[in-house]
Amino acid sequence: MPTLDAMSERLSHYLSYNQIQQVRRAYFYAEQAHINQRRRSGEPYIIHPLAVANILSDMQLDHQSLMAAMLHDVIEDTGIPANALEAQFGKTVTELVDGVSKLTHIHFEDKKEAQAENFQKMVMAMSRDIRV
Repeated sequence: MPTLDAMSERLSHYLSYNQIQQVRRAYFYAEQAHINQRRRSGEPYIIHPLAVANILSDMQLDHQSLMAAMLHDVIEDTGIPANALEAQFGKTVTELVDGVSKLTHIHFEDKKEAQAENFQKMVMAMSRDIRV
């Protein structure tokens, strides 16, 4: 299971200290937001957003994309509104999170199709930002 510290160490090879701290802050915010949620396996829910961010960090995505990965289920699963997320993390991160959150309303025939569509939508949302 990936850990925040291990991912932070990898991030230090291409992100600044301040950017890594922002990613870590997003993790802790998501951890608190999902505090009473569990995966079907019984593990804390936060392992899922951390795993998503870990995959994106392997692709060396920017810190805002990693923050969005950490926060991607907060609006949908916790009742925290987008404007609260924007106040904490800014418009760019919130737009990425909101874009991914809207994907849950689309119904697919199978899980692979849904995963492919989710990845495509996330890439499209990130492509609006010239840095990505």
